[in-house]
Amino acid sequence: MISKNEKENLLLDSDKNLKSLLEIIESVPSRKRSISIETQERDKNFRDVLMHLYEWHAILERWYKEGMDGDIPFMPAPGYKWRTIKLLNMQIWENYQDVTLNQAVKKFKLSHERVMELIKSHTNEEIMTKKYYKWTKTSDLYSYFAANTSTHYIWAIKKCEAIAQSIKEGEKHEFVK
Repeated sequence: MISKNEKENLLLDSDKNLKSLLEIIESVPSRKRSISIETQERDKNFRDVLMHLYEWHAILERWYKEGMDGDIPFMPAPGYKWRTIKLLNMQIWENYQDVTLNQAVKKFKLSHERVMELIKSHTNEEIMTKKYYKWTKTSDLYSYFAANTSTHYIWAIKKCEAIAQSIKEGEKHEFVK
């Protein structure tokens, strides 16, 4: 049996994790999906999580475009260093507080599709070979793609499971009052 290559696995895992993420959100009654939970953490509702993923897709797309144009992209973003990533993520959170959950779902699905198309446009060798592209420095394209899709979605699934659980537990308590 011929095993699938890493590119195909990345595409499959990303789509599978996206589906799982959306199923968690859909498991909550639609009238309750916009509820923000009480937490000290940054992401308090499904919109926050989806817009975080959406913005990291956009960041990846900027890195990719600049890198493929022959530039070395500023990472993670202009004005930020990797050690100040919490500040960048807080800025992302603040930027999307006026977005509805429906808008967030649409934006996230579209950005996911754009990134999947970027992945599909490369051979397995281009994705898996370290230093294949100058802009990825000592790394490979796979690590950039995976960090902003399949593995980032695993983080989001855990976040959304906790949010969904908290909303559902809140439902139980409504009747006790």
